Amino acid sequence: MTQLTQEKRINIVRGEWRVSADANVYLSTILGSCVAACIRDPDAKIGGMNHFLLPGGTGRAGGPEMERYGVHLMELLINDLLKSGAQRNRLEAKLFGGAHVVPGLSDIGRQNVDFAEKFLRDEGIRVTGGSVRGPAGRKVEFWPASGRARQMLLTKEQLPSETRMAPAPAPVSSGNVELF
Repeated sequence: MTQLTQEKRINIVRGEWRVSADANVYLSTILGSCVAACIRDPDAKIGGMNHFLLPGGTGRAGGPEMERYGVHLMELLINDLLKSGAQRNRLEAKLFGGAHVVPGLSDIGRQNVDFAEKFLRDEGIRVTGGSVRGPAGRKVEFWPASGRARQMLLTKEQLPSETRMAPAPAPVSSGNVELF
């Protein structure tokens, strides 16, 4: 008698990334204006996902503050893939998220997607699919070993409150003037 193996879900929240080659693992996240890059090496059957809040840091942030920036999380994800046996020349990506969930405010989702697409292009990583921009948030599931991905569009009410709007950047003090 064959035994059915149960899939294991690993939730990825803002500022996290995970790599796996386990065929029974899938990675899951919920996105509003944030972006998740799902990157894999199809020959090594290994992949991973990250979830970032903002495109890039100002150079002043350090430590845990860096975990919210795409520039940091993209590097961590790619480096982890390479350490785990992936080869850079075989990497391919799917991008999800970047919604404009709060009309009337700046479109941080568009900025996140623009950053991710440019980063991958500059790194020579081919984008093979995904779903970005638009007004709807998403629940994304990614099977890193196979590259399979699935998304469910979410209404604004279905998004957790922390994904509806990215916090404003911390003010930068310049003498007696605060710049936002």
